[in-house]
Amino acid sequence: MASVIALSSPVRSRSTAATTESPAVRRLLIAVAVLFMAAFLVLPLAAVFYEALRKGLDVYLESFANADARAAIRLTLISAAIAVPLNLVFGIAAAWAIAKFEFTGKSFLITLIDLPFSVSPVIAGLVYVLMFGLHGWFGPWLQAHDIRIIFAVPGIVLATIFVTFPFVARELIPLMQEQGKEEEEAAVLLGAGGWQVLWRVTLPNVKWGLLYGVILCNARAMGEFGAVSVVSGHIRGLTNTIPLQVEILYNEYSFAASFALASLLSLLALVTVAAKSLLEWKIRRDQQIAIRESVA
Repeated sequence: MASVIALSSPVRSRSTAATTESPAVRRLLIAVAVLFMAAFLVLPLAAVFYEALRKGLDVYLESFANADARAAIRLTLISAAIAVPLNLVFGIAAAWAIAKFEFTGKSFLITLIDLPFSVSPVIAGLVYVLMFGLHGWFGPWLQAHDIRIIFAVPGIVLATIFVTFPFVARELIPLMQEQGKEEEEAAVLLGAGGWQVLWRVTLPNVKWGLLYGVILCNARAMGEFGAVSVVSGHIRGLTNTIPLQVEILYNEYSFAASFALASLLSLLALVTVAAKSLLEWKIRRDQQIAIRESVA
């Protein structure tokens, strides 16, 4: 017990010494943060749900019974169901290679992984149009073989994959680098194969970061607008995802239906935030348990 107190007291003293603001300044900073969140986060979300339900629950539910709305929801789920697993596989492979191996072009690979964060989604969509459009690089060949990518589901999936593929990798890379290679090397010395090392050593140690990356990737995949808008063609019932359908309904002054679909995306955002908070709580709990066990 004394050892625990001895270990924790220096941390507490450093924390106290580093906090020199007066109580009034602290309260002011907290008030500014709360007001900012209320004005730019809570109120807009509340307005979405208010407008969605303003004409009653029956009108709200009828908005989802529309054939175009169901098609948009289905296409959004299909795109996410394809993009997220592919990005999961890529993220694990890229993070494992970057964190565990040394090879030529490693820095360049990291730069490429970060590229979708710096490139506008609209530019990403235009790149796919340039490549696979009717007058693009591969357009004539695709047309000759009756293969449609742009203004079809494959183009939407490709655009979704592009804008979301950094999320899993970027969550896993620092975690795997922090782990080091000792546990994997020990497992190999004990006779474990590559897949055994991955499934029984590497992934269990990064499971929370992996889930966190998947949650963020899924949320971005289902809410992507810019890149998908360029490659979709806005064909009703065929290539409209939920964000595109929301825009179309709003431009047609179908506010109840538009906000109903928008509330669905808002619910996704709230679920994402809740899942993120739950994962962060589990990570902190596991860290505290590990500290107690090391001290004991």
